[in-house]
Amino acid sequence: MQTSADRHEYPAHWEADVVLRDGGTARIRPITVDDAERLVSFYEQVSDESKYYRFFAPYPRLSAKDVHRFTHHDFVDRVGLAATVGGEFIATVRYDRINANGMPASAPADEAEVAFLVQDAHQGRGVASAMLEHIAAVARERGIRRFAAEVLPANNKMIKVFTDAGYTQKRSFEDGVVRLEFDLEPTDRSLAVQRAREQRAEARSVQRLLAPGSVAVIGAGRTPGGVGRSVLDNLREAGFAGRLYAVNTAFQEKELDGVPAHRSIRDITEPVDLAVVAVPAEHVPEVVTECGEHGVQGLVVVSAGYAESGPEGRERQRELVRHARTYGMRIIGPNAFGVINTSPGVRLNASLAPQMPRPGRIGLFAQSGAIGIALLARLHRRGGGVTGVTGVSTFVSSGNRADVSGNDVLQYWYDDPDTDVVLMYLESIGNPRKFTRLARRTAAAKPLVVVQGARHGGAAPQGHAVRATRLPHATVSALLRQAGVIRVDTITELVDAGLLLARQPLPRGPRVAILGNSESLGLLTYDACLAEGLRPLPPKDLTTAASAEDFHRALSQALADDGCDAVVVTAMPAVGETSAADAALAEALRSSALEAPAKPVLVVHVELGGLAEALSAAASTAPQAPERAPGAAPAPGARFHPSDRSPAAIPAEPAPDSRLIPAYPAAERAVRALAEAVKYAQWRTDAGEPGKVPEYEDIDEKGAARLIDDLLARGEGLTLAGEQTAVLLGLYGIEVHSALPAPTADDAVVAAHAIGYPVALKTTAPHLRHRADLGGVRLDVADEEQLRRAYTELTELFGPPTVLRPVVQAMAPRGVDTVVRAVIDPAAGAVLSFGLSGAASELLGDTAHRLIPVTDRDAASLVRSIRTAPLLFGWRGSAPVDTAALEELMLRISRLVDDHPEVVAVSLEPVVVAPAGLSVLSATVRLARAPLRDDLGPRTLPVV
Repeated sequence: MQTSADRHEYPAHWEADVVLRDGGTARIRPITVDDAERLVSFYEQVSDESKYYRFFAPYPRLSAKDVHRFTHHDFVDRVGLAATVGGEFIATVRYDRINANGMPASAPADEAEVAFLVQDAHQGRGVASAMLEHIAAVARERGIRRFAAEVLPANNKMIKVFTDAGYTQKRSFEDGVVRLEFDLEPTDRSLAVQRAREQRAEARSVQRLLAPGSVAVIGAGRTPGGVGRSVLDNLREAGFAGRLYAVNTAFQEKELDGVPAHRSIRDITEPVDLAVVAVPAEHVPEVVTECGEHGVQGLVVVSAGYAESGPEGRERQRELVRHARTYGMRIIGPNAFGVINTSPGVRLNASLAPQMPRPGRIGLFAQSGAIGIALLARLHRRGGGVTGVTGVSTFVSSGNRADVSGNDVLQYWYDDPDTDVVLMYLESIGNPRKFTRLARRTAAAKPLVVVQGARHGGAAPQGHAVRATRLPHATVSALLRQAGVIRVDTITELVDAGLLLARQPLPRGPRVAILGNSESLGLLTYDACLAEGLRPLPPKDLTTAASAEDFHRALSQALADDGCDAVVVTAMPAVGETSAADAALAEALRSSALEAPAKPVLVVHVELGGLAEALSAAASTAPQAPERAPGAAPAPGARFHPSDRSPAAIPAEPAPDSRLIPAYPAAERAVRALAEAVKYAQWRTDAGEPGKVPEYEDIDEKGAARLIDDLLARGEGLTLAGEQTAVLLGLYGIEVHSALPAPTADDAVVAAHAIGYPVALKTTAPHLRHRADLGGVRLDVADEEQLRRAYTELTELFGPPTVLRPVVQAMAPRGVDTVVRAVIDPAAGAVLSFGLSGAASELLGDTAHRLIPVTDRDAASLVRSIRTAPLLFGWRGSAPVDTAALEELMLRISRLVDDHPEVVAVSLEPVVVAPAGLSVLSATVRLARAPLRDDLGPRTLPVV
């Protein structure tokens, strides 16, 4: 640790694990006096050329003075960071604060020189880019606003690191050296560069886990059964395309059912990309060390006994992640069900699923192994439920998700060409702010359907470390929908929506044609459409005598109708109907659907397994039984086993342009899936024009920053007084009606004379505040006599003035009372909320939410999204109010919170919106110190 001579304590919050360009990980941390030997060893492994580029001269070794200088820092004016793998340095970066003359300096000097050195073996992994993000964040925290770097012209790699970072910079050439100067204030481009690098790195880290060239199962037993042996058998029987190894300390043999067997992973002479760990928890640390030293890239830990088992297991889990990251490895698990990749070039079933799902276009993520099993079973079930019309591209069951999470897998699926639809079962969201950001980007490219478990349990599952949130589940759900997530409530709905989205086009609108051979089923479908907010056309009854040709003709006519966006076909079985009739009807529907490929078609069938199977046809996701001789019966108790056929015999996913029609056993399920598709399609359209955050010339951002700094200098967290609130909001163009205190009736009279009659007299006691329905407000008080009478009434009804805290306020124009709030939630981030004021709205939970920063389109939709919105637009002959002024108020509050992270809560209640203009009658603001790091900071893996 640092010596007593150093000016600041060791900044532990600068430590971070990062994912590099190739998918491996490294740890970034401050350099301390204890790192002298590591620094010398690191420097000895750097090539002479790299040393020359760093020091502009031959510099074969570091002197004792150099080592002292590079390991002794004050963490303010002199800072050094190191990237480590396996505890050893692979790169260093440092800055030294300088003045205008380039000499060492202290604050208020705000410029620093920066220099990097990356070990040659690790160049090209994106180490320098990641370290630049972190040293820049450290510098900003210490008041440095600009970096300067001198680079030799031949050092193209380092010049590219600086120029590609996206900061505003200036470049010059003098005395044979390129001098780069750049501001450290994040720009739209620098944030875009950072996000793109994050996506590529995290996607690559998941790809290494899902497409390994070699797999070792550690803990595979000699005899069938047991977790390790089951995973090994599943890998072998799926036809894994790479090298496969079995590892167990008890092995004496060289092979296990044809798989090379070893006592330790150290005994394997070839590289191992992925290790599946299935040993008791107490032996996992030794296995992790062996894997790390062997160069394994990632681990799937199916072993249990971690955070799900209590506090001791939670600490064991933290140590597991720290240990693996030391070697640059990522972990799925612990307590994981495993991973699957159906790609013909991989065929990976490193899971406990005994059957390999059929290749397809759906990416599936489940935190629960049990739910993962249920989802896989539903996706490749034939008949009974929804017909299997597509398969799985990749499957990840993360268990306790101590490291790799849904966010990482989203990064992978975002640009995975084999995945068209993403289905996720989440029991918790470790970083909702990042998840929302990634979900918005993913949903713009492909559908993302999510079901959340443990919604009402009040706590996350024991194995999951999550940020606490003060937002109710309904609010979080609304924010996810705002980000384009298709939110459903059950895994049945998850599969229903996923199968429709995987093989049918998005509907262009809510208009639905209904046709079929049952009038009753058609009417049920019609009612279901109305209940889901769709616009159904009158059902067309083809009668029970309808033939396949009748269905074909009716469907073709419906699809050709410009007033129809989607078609639901209802089908009831005919008495004595044969499989041939089922096949004929299925073919009639498919051929008709091909005539209008831009419109989705769904089928509702009732106990009609033949039609369901015929519609899915070769598209079933169920493993196909091996062929038997004609008339031969299966052996007693026999069932299909993947090893009974070669991997090449697995039926391929139908071509993307084939029309596979999903069939549902109930009208409600089909219509609910269609309704979600309609809402998602509308979101995609709206996302193409996201709106803008307006600029207001009267906003004084710098003045507000100075005021906030002055106020926070008096305390760590505080709720502003009324006058301070009015001043701060005024700097953002928001006027708050003044309210003068009236501790006595005489004071009330003086205040009213100062304001001018008519006035309002109101109480501000917490139990009466914003509760006009309780009678604590007197409006339109016209003169002194009325004022004194009203004052007496209030004190007689509710208590003495010391309890009531009466105030006198100018009358505002009549209008609709509303509430506008903003809050910084520790999990979700900054959220803007809106609703009408009053007990009824609070009781019904009629409040809408949007993530900050809010655009003009967001503000307009926020006003219109509450159920009581008609009251703002002239309901029952009342005058419409000035919603444009209300939207502008919301945009100004959004700007205030977005510009100043110290503003952690704002409440405007009531805001009276009149036909022309509005009045903010009461406001509160709470301030707190801004967090040192947030989602806009440098890339980092979650802290364990």
